[in-house]
Amino acid sequence: MPGYPPQPGYPGRGSSSSIVSPDQQSYPAPQGPPPPHHHTPAAQSPGLPPPQASGASNIQTNGNFDGVQYTISHRDSNSILSVRLQPGYEFKAKPGAMVAMDASVKIKGKLKFSFKKLMTGGEMSESILTGPGEVLLAPETWGDIVPVTLDGSTTWYFGKHAFLGATRDIVRANKTQSLGKAIFSGEGLFVYQATGRGIVFVHSLGAIIQRQLQPGEQWIVDNGHLVAWTAKYSVERVNAGGLISAAHTDEGLVCRFTGPGVVYIQTRNPDALIGWIQEQLPSA
Repeated sequence: MPGYPPQPGYPGRGSSSSIVSPDQQSYPAPQGPPPPHHHTPAAQSPGLPPPQASGASNIQTNGNFDGVQYTISHRDSNSILSVRLQPGYEFKAKPGAMVAMDASVKIKGKLKFSFKKLMTGGEMSESILTGPGEVLLAPETWGDIVPVTLDGSTTWYFGKHAFLGATRDIVRANKTQSLGKAIFSGEGLFVYQATGRGIVFVHSLGAIIQRQLQPGEQWIVDNGHLVAWTAKYSVERVNAGGLISAAHTDEGLVCRFTGPGVVYIQTRNPDALIGWIQEQLPSA
């Protein structure tokens, strides 16, 4: 892998030359005696798994891979991604995500037409950014950005609006779901999948929560909060206490994930936000 010398003034200088996958990072063990009134694990209800530190505060926010140096700043609300590209290196980005760039960077659009994308409303194009130089990228809404490292053997799946950018060897495609999942998952008939070796940068509405599932461990997620995942899942309806109760709850349809695998979720639901905004608008 070719080296890339740190650039003067670049916020990511001095970062490690190796990328650490978010799900491979360890959590520090607590030090010293517990504070007063601390509940020990023995006091937990039988059969419940220990609490899992599933926040995204420890996720890698700077590093370099192949011909890219990156830094993510202003996380959890107004996140922005800075990528510095080697000469001739091509970086894939979501159309319209470019905020600013060096004059030395070249940008062009790439049409990715397919009948499947035409029928599903998938992204028909992507921006190709070619170095040398620095590019700033940001999503259209406030929220978080995290890097997802692909090792070349694991397939990742993404919500239809989660993609922000990717290194050049990442291959994106649409994954056909069953009819039941298409109707109930909120992700349409197809979800995006990514393969290859490199980094995919995903964004969210609100903060991102990461959960590492052990073999056989299950986690239930409201489908409107999905960002990215590797674990297998099924779509089901929550028993909300009868037909009338089910009709008045937004938690009727969920995704049941089963480990092993990783799941990223967002703390805000876009559809719920749209509904809230509509309620605030004055009636005609």
